Amino acid sequence: MNRAVPSTSLRQPNCTCQGSRVFILKDHLPKDRYDDIVKRRAEEYRKHHIRTSSSLNRLVFAPSNSPLQYPIQGFTVVPLQKTLIPGSLCNNHLVYVPVSSGVLAIMALGEGDDKEGQVEKEITVQSTSLSDLNNLLGRITYTSTVYRMRTGDLAHFTFEHHEAVFPIVIQQTSMPVLYDIGNDINSRVTIVTKTFLRYTELQVLISSIRTYYKDIKIIIADDSLEPQKVNGPNIEQYIMPPAQGWFAGRNLAVSQVTTKYFLWVDDDFLFTDKTKIENLVEVMEATPELDVVGGSVAGHGQFYFSLVYEEGNGEDGGCLNRKGAVKYQPVPGFPTCSFTSGVVNLFLGRTDAVRKVGFDPRLKRVAHSEFFMDGLGSLLVASCSHVSIDHQPKIENAKYSSFRHQQSKDLEDKLAHHFFKNHLKCIHYG
Repeated sequence: MNRAVPSTSLRQPNCTCQGSRVFILKDHLPKDRYDDIVKRRAEEYRKHHIRTSSSLNRLVFAPSNSPLQYPIQGFTVVPLQKTLIPGSLCNNHLVYVPVSSGVLAIMALGEGDDKEGQVEKEITVQSTSLSDLNNLLGRITYTSTVYRMRTGDLAHFTFEHHEAVFPIVIQQTSMPVLYDIGNDINSRVTIVTKTFLRYTELQVLISSIRTYYKDIKIIIADDSLEPQKVNGPNIEQYIMPPAQGWFAGRNLAVSQVTTKYFLWVDDDFLFTDKTKIENLVEVMEATPELDVVGGSVAGHGQFYFSLVYEEGNGEDGGCLNRKGAVKYQPVPGFPTCSFTSGVVNLFLGRTDAVRKVGFDPRLKRVAHSEFFMDGLGSLLVASCSHVSIDHQPKIENAKYSSFRHQQSKDLEDKLAHHFFKNHLKCIHYG
């Protein structure tokens, strides 16, 4: 049986920077920390590659029993950049190749020779010699004529009564964003929170954090009506216009994080000896595809939920079903952790991934599931039972309560917002 053949050539060629103003970046590293920085960067890049690569990116060729070998997956080109079509071989003497979003040409022979045949939307290759024909097929180039960040084309190989089609991904190459995680928890994680009219609870939270993490950075987004200065080492307090709301504060706080991860906590939480940030970091580092890992909160337990979305039709919109306490499968190597769709307000987030989703600032009073709704399909989420945090005893605060509790109009506005923004017909909370 003939099977699809994966390409074994995965290593990219070395690149060079040419010109009068060229900076070789490794020459600008501190000499006494050079080896350590290079080693840490290599490890972060390895995890980045695991996180961003997929088996669908792998170059795979159909075997030439059809009688044509051609790439059936993984052929990706940069917009407007000429690229050789790899792996094309044929057992026939005539091949016809048309495309729609680019042009084809045959690269001239000779090393360093940029001359090539006329560029066309379609090309016919014919020879009485199969060797010569396959040599020509190996020099067909494709150049997209459409500049987009991500689009595609279909190339058709036609010969005798056979036709083969393979996809071409047209995509601008993106640069990795790596974080130097250093050697301790303080260089890996920032604790972030949002506060409003609860300075007493906030001070208790900070005190409990300092009991276990005396040097870790704490970022506070504060939209209180009459802001008070929060003092303490390694604390950043960002004052917002009054009563901007829950998600606006989250956006501001996360925007100021410079570490690879952040730990989100509410301002009335209480750290205990079971609030082990390192344990959540361990899960994330061992599973580079993960974006969010939640723990459990006293009084709420290990709160997590699934989100199931059906597109529906174009006129009515889609359907979203949220169901509590649904796990998908265990996280490999961590029996107390499971993949799910959303978690409680104690979670470790991957900074760059969470920023890409963001928090909708139109949701002011009650909002949490909505972040995971917006991240559905892009954020990989897990919940772990072995890391927990306490809730402080409730303090009566009438002014806070008057802002905090969702009114009927707030609910109506939120549902109307989901109708338009998420093109939803209905939401079921189970």
